[in-house]
Amino acid sequence: MEAPLRRSASHIIALCIAALAGACASQRPPAWILPTARLAGDIELVAALPGAMPTGVAVSNAGRVFVSFPRWGDPVPFTVAEIRDGIPVAFPGAVFNRFDRERPGETLVSVQSVVIDAKDRLWLLDTGSFNFAPVLPGAAKLVAVDLATNRVAKTIRIPAEVALPTSYLNDVRFDLRHGAEGVAYITDSSDRGPNAIIVVDLASGTSLRRLDDHLSTRPEPGFVPFVEGRALMQQQRGQAPRPLAVGADGLALSADGARLYYCALASRRLHSVDAALLRDPAASDDAVAASVRDEGMKPASDGLESDAQGRVYFTAYELNAILRRTTGPRYETLVRDARVLWPDSLALAHDGHLYFTSNQLNRLPAFNDGVDLRQKPYAVFRVKVDGTPLRLGPS
Repeated sequence: MEAPLRRSASHIIALCIAALAGACASQRPPAWILPTARLAGDIELVAALPGAMPTGVAVSNAGRVFVSFPRWGDPVPFTVAEIRDGIPVAFPGAVFNRFDRERPGETLVSVQSVVIDAKDRLWLLDTGSFNFAPVLPGAAKLVAVDLATNRVAKTIRIPAEVALPTSYLNDVRFDLRHGAEGVAYITDSSDRGPNAIIVVDLASGTSLRRLDDHLSTRPEPGFVPFVEGRALMQQQRGQAPRPLAVGADGLALSADGARLYYCALASRRLHSVDAALLRDPAASDDAVAASVRDEGMKPASDGLESDAQGRVYFTAYELNAILRRTTGPRYETLVRDARVLWPDSLALAHDGHLYFTSNQLNRLPAFNDGVDLRQKPYAVFRVKVDGTPLRLGPS
């Protein structure tokens, strides 16, 4: 009788274990749907760009879209294009876009920014610098294109004592209410020389270099942003990593044109300056510097934009996002999307869309030990907002 009893006891124990397992299984939690990061903004693809890497974007009153492609080392057949049916086409023409080292003042060298003014002209900001080399003599310039004729209407060259050999002309904003034809404000974001804000009289072509090497135009010492989960450092093969060192970059005017907002690429602070003092040749550098205001913290940004309602827009390259500063100040997120890989420039259009480029700048070889991590195509996106573009001009 011993063996059957042992078998019976083993059988009972197995049944108990099975029952316990069943009871435990019945108490297991359901398959949870875990929370994820919140997205924002219903972005729309305007153009996928399989060729050169874009930076600037501009939208005319009639809705024409223009993009700039600086010559940073990649093949760039044209440095300014109009997007037609989703395809970039050389603008204002292929010949003008053809880099001519013998005639850099008469052709486009490397256009960083494109901006529409209150007269619906397209302005091209030519750095005059090929692949970040020193500025070529006579090549740094502002070029106005009449969109009614698609012809160059005006060229203003920035002299060597203002656009220094080390300069990198980055962004530009216009106020056509002052002087005979208005003024332009330009950031010099050089990472090899002093940073500044340049003021250009559009009638005479004379220019001033303001806030030269001022604390507010410099990069923040030791600044390290984090993009796509990695510290962004300047990393060349065989060299020690260096902090990002790009100064004054993004620009935006207040709705009344009284203050000019600006920020360094390597910073999370926003500054503004009295625009009247900035453009007044009789105002001393000390007086201009005394009018600088620290506007507080913001996301690390590349491009800025403003609207007629008095709000300032920011690309937020660490966050794959676009933010807006309202009164208070308060910040609201307009766009947060994984596809927004380094949002660069912004342009607010009359139809209420905010346009922006996404160019993967953080994946350039200069930040990745010489390895190019960019994946084409680059993109121009837009998102619907409730702002109207700020165009400061004669009433």
